[in-house]
Amino acid sequence: MKKALLLTGLAVLLFAGHTLAEKRFGFPSPSPIDPELINGTVKHAASNKPLKDVVVTVIEDSQGRTKTIQTDDSGLFGITSLKPGTYKFVFQKDGFRKVVREKVLVKPDTGIRLDIEMEELPYELSPSPFHFFKH
Repeated sequence: MKKALLLTGLAVLLFAGHTLAEKRFGFPSPSPIDPELINGTVKHAASNKPLKDVVVTVIEDSQGRTKTIQTDDSGLFGITSLKPGTYKFVFQKDGFRKVVREKVLVKPDTGIRLDIEMEELPYELSPSPFHFFKH
């Protein structure tokens, strides 16, 4: 009886965890049910904090077709329904260096996880207009 109750409780917890991941992140967590999911996180390289609103462009190498998505508040992104083939992933956000992942191979029934770190662009200080006048 104890084993059956324990197994039932464990099954409920696993199902609840999967459902919570879907609600929190806006896309299904990787599982055997959806092996074609491509997902990951984008973080600030220096602080390791998640970056939201990063534009992720997926470019199919053979046809040049593109799909664009954005990271959520937790820096997470996910995309499904990519046909098997080779893709390029481009990650862009104002104030950060662009990150490109070339030749990402999507295979049938295989999920992919891409975790990305983005570096801030250095600030360029321009001289003050008053710099050119003699005192």
